[in-house]
Amino acid sequence: MSDSRPSHAPIHAPSNVFPVVDDCLQIGGVALSQLAQRVGQTPFYAYDRQAMTERVAALRTALPEGISVHYAVKANPMPAVVQHMAGLVDGLDVASGRELRVALDAGIPAGEISFAGPGKSLNELAMAVGAGITLNIESETELERVAEISAQTGEMAHVAVRVNPDFELKTSGMKMSGGPKAFGVDAERVPALLKRIGELGLHFRGFHIFSGSQNLRSEALIEAQGQTFDLALRLAESAPGPVEMLNMGGGFGIPYFPGETPLDLAPITAHLESRLPAVREQLPRAEIILELGRYLVGEAGIYVAEVIDRKESRGQIFLITNGGLHHHLAASGNFGQVIRKNYPVVVGNRMQGDERELVNVVGPLCTPLDVLAQQMELARAEVGDLIVVFQSGAYGYTASPTRFLSHPEPVEILV
Repeated sequence: MSDSRPSHAPIHAPSNVFPVVDDCLQIGGVALSQLAQRVGQTPFYAYDRQAMTERVAALRTALPEGISVHYAVKANPMPAVVQHMAGLVDGLDVASGRELRVALDAGIPAGEISFAGPGKSLNELAMAVGAGITLNIESETELERVAEISAQTGEMAHVAVRVNPDFELKTSGMKMSGGPKAFGVDAERVPALLKRIGELGLHFRGFHIFSGSQNLRSEALIEAQGQTFDLALRLAESAPGPVEMLNMGGGFGIPYFPGETPLDLAPITAHLESRLPAVREQLPRAEIILELGRYLVGEAGIYVAEVIDRKESRGQIFLITNGGLHHHLAASGNFGQVIRKNYPVVVGNRMQGDERELVNVVGPLCTPLDVLAQQMELARAEVGDLIVVFQSGAYGYTASPTRFLSHPEPVEILV
């Protein structure tokens, strides 16, 4: 389905992140046109390391003292990005063997890496046990496999239990809990699993309780965090050892579409400050973790494609670019499975052009779903101009079908 209504609302493109100089967007202090020459091709993704640094610093300033911040590598696993983030956060969470290798290459201690996700292969489990990282157990079967690997190799497995809670993160962009789910162990089954961990003699580390993602409502996040604390304290009564970590997930969202506003952290901070003393009294050894991905890097990235044709069709202007759905699935509308809304899009080398027009920005693929902007007001663009999609630092390149129709893949650069 698509929404063909014009989008004239203000663009979510923080000027402090990507300033405009001489009508051209700046990324990491480099003009977009110069950056394109440096990259040597379009399309490309560009990520601003300073924007990431500032986001982590701002979050730490806002959060109560003692809250650890972990980076979810799946949001953007580019090795250079992970290397940069490893120097800013307290830990990394991975979701595959390849991400685990990237995390280990970043030089972060194994004890600060966790591995979550259903369906881990035997090779991935063996890698994790051998590396000494924390494995978030997602099922009874996975626990037995980990125990067998640990016994065969003589390496102690460090395990936490990923819990599928009996609540959900309301108004979440993606609900990860609250009903039958492939993720984690149902809360009511966890006490038996904890008993089994004790019988197997594995190193129990704690809990991972993640209920949803991409949420902009502080009241919903506060409710979920409160329920997470309550559940963790109940489950801790059945734990085979001290709770050393409580990963609360994250769920912090960023604005993508007209009408959305940035998440207000102040109420979340106040709630955490009110709950933490009692939690720490009951779980004195537990590291309290917020695991975030999109919130830390999403606004620090852009996707850039070049206009290769300009045409008119029955009263509408089409800017045809050399990039699109195959590089940035989310901006295109995820293969038409949702009501499509425009991501913030601009003509990056004509940011303040006086001549404006209503246009469609489409890619080169043989499908009407290959759309980056639909009936959106932009500066007048010509062949060779650069189309920029903001909010592209997370779930962009690696979350897209880059082999679809066999077009060239984009380049990534950390500026």
